[in-house]
Amino acid sequence: MLKLLLLLHLLTAIFAIGPLVHAVTTASRGLRQADALAIGSSARMAKIYSMASVLVVIFGLGLMSQKRRGKELGSFGDTWIWLSLLLWVIAVVVTFVVVVPALERAADTIRSGAEDAAGGDLQTAVKSQTALVAASGGVVGIIFAVIVVLMVYRPGS
Repeated sequence: MLKLLLLLHLLTAIFAIGPLVHAVTTASRGLRQADALAIGSSARMAKIYSMASVLVVIFGLGLMSQKRRGKELGSFGDTWIWLSLLLWVIAVVVTFVVVVPALERAADTIRSGAEDAAGGDLQTAVKSQTALVAASGGVVGIIFAVIVVLMVYRPGS
């Protein structure tokens, strides 16, 4: 059971978190090109893969209950586990509260062809969203990289 849970944990990490990080870190490209279709696709991917990342956590929690050489693999008292969970929650919240709404607002603005209040062009209307998505997407990517480091080095265990 240990190997099966580990396999499922790793596969879901690769196939859920990988595309999530890709979607949020490259979404600003669609914003810079004012491509509403690409922006909408990035928003949908971020939502779907954020929800799918719950499976990574579920399989990880299952791994914690497994024993190797008579010892549990981990507990909530281990720094690397609680910190990884906390960072995962932060990354998902940033995705749902910052990245996805910014992408949806920009896509709506581009689709409607609306100009900003100052009367600028379409690029100006989505410029602030581009910076917000680029910065928050980068933060999400860094958070998941830190989680990988925690999983490998397991501080506090």
